[in-house]
Amino acid sequence: MLYLSRKDVEAVNLSMPEIIDALERMFKEKGKGRVQMPPKPEIHPGEDGLIHAMPAYIPSLHAAGLKWVSAYKENSKKNLPYISGLVILNDPETGIPIAVMDATWITAKRTGAATAIAAKYLAREESSSVGILGCGVQGRSNLEALSCEFNIDRVKVYDICSDAAGKFAQDMAEIIQMKIDVVDNPKEAVREMDLVVTCGPLLRNPSPIIEADWLAEGAFAGPVDFDSYWKGEALWRAERFATDDIAQMEYYREIGYFKNTPQPYADLGEIAAGKKPGRQNPSERIICMNLGLALDDMAAGIMIYRKAIEMGIGAELSL
Repeated sequence: MLYLSRKDVEAVNLSMPEIIDALERMFKEKGKGRVQMPPKPEIHPGEDGLIHAMPAYIPSLHAAGLKWVSAYKENSKKNLPYISGLVILNDPETGIPIAVMDATWITAKRTGAATAIAAKYLAREESSSVGILGCGVQGRSNLEALSCEFNIDRVKVYDICSDAAGKFAQDMAEIIQMKIDVVDNPKEAVREMDLVVTCGPLLRNPSPIIEADWLAEGAFAGPVDFDSYWKGEALWRAERFATDDIAQMEYYREIGYFKNTPQPYADLGEIAAGKKPGRQNPSERIICMNLGLALDDMAAGIMIYRKAIEMGIGAELSL
């Protein structure tokens, strides 16, 4: 069995365009009903902390396995990452584990890639301005991914910690090669922006702040933090509301999330496969609330595994 540490996973150096391409192919397979993925169950050992088990199988990629991942809001106070976990890959023919790898980098990158795919189908093609709320790991990967799909010329970012926002602006300006403006309040990062992504912590009982009239006509929004930032009336204001997996959203409703969130008209697989329409006119406000799928992790994880084998990266362990 191959073990890949976070350093190993990063050394494989899978590019964001490669991840976006892999996930888009996966979503098309999902839309055609050619994957397996039960809704992810979770446990809650701590307050505002959760651990997910996320299994999935993608026959066309010969990828099967599970991500075991945690998200703990209070970890930052202990100088620990908010999200941590492992991806376990199995041989689909024998069930034998073939790899275990750190999931931190994968989770960050595939989440941004999924937002970019949603925006490809649901945002206006000429979208050029981005607002990011939450300047942590997810804010960075989402901006990086969007810059791969759109010609971005204006970025505004907001974080409750101004130092984090300033560091984000400095670091990401080098990656996407443009000046990034730090704004003093969340409204400035939403209104008049073509693309808006919110990246706060996942909360069962959030205190959202985005009002119904903030999102501009024709804008696309990708909340990767569920409804933590978005008031119910802001979500209902959208002409179209989608998600990456409807069954998973229904599971979350049953356990207490999404108390004032619309029913999605489609999932991203149906849209990518052409079974449901994407954007229909330039004035639509569209929100796609991606929940994060095990399929994302399997699509990225199998590529990392195969590339690591080719490059001789990682450690062989005995079962």
